Amino acid sequence: MKEKNVLIITGVFPPEPVVSATITNDVAIELSKKYVVTVLCPKPTRPLGYKFDDVGHVLNMPYKRVELDSYVFPKSELLGRFRESISMGRHAVRYINEHYDEIDLIYNAPWQLFGCYMISRVAKKYKIPYITPVQDFYPESLLAKIPAWKWLQKMVVSILLPIDKATLSNARKVHTISDKMKIYLAKTRGIDERRFAVIQNWQDEEQFVNYLNTHKPEKSKDDPFTFMYLGNVSSMAGIDIVIDAFALAKIPDARLVIAGAGSEKESLQKLSMQYNDVDIQFWNAPKAKVPEIQDRADVMVLPLKKGFSLSSIPSKLPSYLFSAKPVIACVDFNSDTALSIISSQCGWVEEPENIEHLKVCMQKASATEKDILEKMGENGFNFAMTHFSRRSNLPKLCKVYEDILDAKELNM
Repeated sequence: MKEKNVLIITGVFPPEPVVSATITNDVAIELSKKYVVTVLCPKPTRPLGYKFDDVGHVLNMPYKRVELDSYVFPKSELLGRFRESISMGRHAVRYINEHYDEIDLIYNAPWQLFGCYMISRVAKKYKIPYITPVQDFYPESLLAKIPAWKWLQKMVVSILLPIDKATLSNARKVHTISDKMKIYLAKTRGIDERRFAVIQNWQDEEQFVNYLNTHKPEKSKDDPFTFMYLGNVSSMAGIDIVIDAFALAKIPDARLVIAGAGSEKESLQKLSMQYNDVDIQFWNAPKAKVPEIQDRADVMVLPLKKGFSLSSIPSKLPSYLFSAKPVIACVDFNSDTALSIISSQCGWVEEPENIEHLKVCMQKASATEKDILEKMGENGFNFAMTHFSRRSNLPKLCKVYEDILDAKELNM
């Protein structure tokens, strides 16, 4: 019997230290146990400012990795991102045209919107089933990057929404990461809810569990009380609000650590320099060092601008919880992130972009007894193991692939 071939097309992939890249790599490794897997990806660029020279590419993996010579644009600018999406789409389409008779299933996850649509069309041409993952709503999420003129935003949506609708409508399965996302997409794109597979993003819990089991706590008694943000330093995170709130809180013997790289790091460093009497530090955050770095925190801070938390749970939350740290989340109250923190009793929830409320919450957190903070961290860890672990979610996503491939074999 002919071996089944899975083609994974992804905009991010290791050595890029972002969650989507790690998840896709996990899937590629797992599927390689049963199928022939090829991964198409551009050269690594995310997050902006991250140094890849010392990281190296993933070696000795059980799949074939093909690095496309497509245009890349890691900056958060609309036209550059559009060009990047189209370029990657063209390169992927060229590959499919040359190998279509070898491909049994496609994972369609290049850069939105145009790349996904181009791949969906060529897959339909050759009758190759594909899965499309949805991490965010496009074109809706693009509206924050254009002037807030209603007529312009309405025009952008009217032009781009049919592109996304066509991509999702022709997918054999649409992989979403929350029930709210599924319901919204089904309604706005006119897709039967049975076509969706809802599976949460995950983190590699073993990295954190192994660290916690084999290392003494990194935090020294002499360390100040530490609030920490670790993740992509991007505009949608609202880290500027955290800096302003921390400065106004005037908490004795406390510091704010911003760990990671991204497009807003330089501007945030300039902002922090305005507060000469406040301890604000910027750290690098190599992926392999994340458990160690987060271990030095007392409280993790998860800020998002209004509306950005409504569609899904940000990938930082599982990482924070696997480090057994309490969390201050500045997110929409009706979001899955807020509900997760409240139900697990692992921290505090404040409305996004509210400096005064965050200031008071930071003061409250710093005055909370250590044993209560540790109990919050323990609650979050247990919740994450159930809902956000690789061992829980990877088999669910791989089964989506397997069911499609099995169904295709029956129809042959």
